[in-house]
Amino acid sequence: MILEFTPDQQMIREEAERFLREQSSSQAIRRVVDTGSTHDVELWTSISRDLGWCAMAIPEEFGGLGLGATEVAILMELAGSRLACVPFWSTVCLAAPLIESAGSDEAKATYLGAIAAGEMAVTVAYADLSAADPSATVAVQAARTPNGYRLDGTVGQVVDLAVADMVIVPARLEDGATALFALPSSGGQVVTSLSVIDGTRPIASLELPGLEVAAECRIDSGAVTGDQFAKALRFANLGLAAEQIGAAQGAFDMTLAYISERVQFGRTIASFQAIKHRCAKLAVDIAEARSLVFGAAAAMGQADAGESALEICGARVVASELQFLAAEEAIQLHGGVGFTWEYDPHLYFKRAQASAALLGSCEAHMDKIAAAMFGDGGRP
Repeated sequence: MILEFTPDQQMIREEAERFLREQSSSQAIRRVVDTGSTHDVELWTSISRDLGWCAMAIPEEFGGLGLGATEVAILMELAGSRLACVPFWSTVCLAAPLIESAGSDEAKATYLGAIAAGEMAVTVAYADLSAADPSATVAVQAARTPNGYRLDGTVGQVVDLAVADMVIVPARLEDGATALFALPSSGGQVVTSLSVIDGTRPIASLELPGLEVAAECRIDSGAVTGDQFAKALRFANLGLAAEQIGAAQGAFDMTLAYISERVQFGRTIASFQAIKHRCAKLAVDIAEARSLVFGAAAAMGQADAGESALEICGARVVASELQFLAAEEAIQLHGGVGFTWEYDPHLYFKRAQASAALLGSCEAHMDKIAAAMFGDGGRP
């Protein structure tokens, strides 16, 4: 498989990198984190409406550009490198693939079109977003009423809920099947913002206290199957892995800039052999992880679904460990100031901790790989 970017993909990468370097600077991130804002409104408007990033992987029949996972992975990597404070992952990688996989034709036309046009930020209220298979548990019950449905339940943690214009809620019907409901931000649900370690990505709880909704709020094309959830979650994990290697690269770039300026014993510390070795190892690790992620992206839609899922599990493991290592090295190589609020390593470290807890831990993904290889989870 050839993993070189096409001229169009390279152009997307260069332009996105230039844009984010200017618009998602350290100062811009600090404005969001220090004020407790949910996101960078201007940056999100530019990304979603002016630049059309949300339209990348949405089929042309629904108003998108009809591109693929590789183009989305490129943008996710660059957004991660700048810790962009926007609901890009939740909208493009978490919600849109679920609508495309399990939504009715009418829902696809309505909501995918709105996402592609940059008119809507969307997220998904999975019962346990820290699980490797968050669709396995459903926290909301749906009962039929004369005018639609009554939703009752609480979802403890929903990414970007406070930002989203719409939230997709998986709910268990009375016959045991799972349905999807699209609730606008003003739909009557109770949203409570939570105090989180990573100020660049807000999380809130969702409470549905017997909420009455119209029948039109149900957007699935029938009971949602495990395969439909799995297909959507593969894309979500791929996007997250790309974001993680981007964050690792961002932390590494910040570290290289610092050690090139920091002078000790009459010369920059970048010239010290021990530091050169640590940086060289990190550079190799990032290159290997990037190849794995973009290899999984290129194979998505071509390889067998089970094989693709395992590749993405492997990418998540490598990306999670790499993101943590890069943030750790940034703190170490910044010396004493690496622990201070005024410098940025702690922002990357917090994102690393938070991202590693989304859609399954490294151990959970390794268990899935082992189960596929050995048939018993690889446990004695």
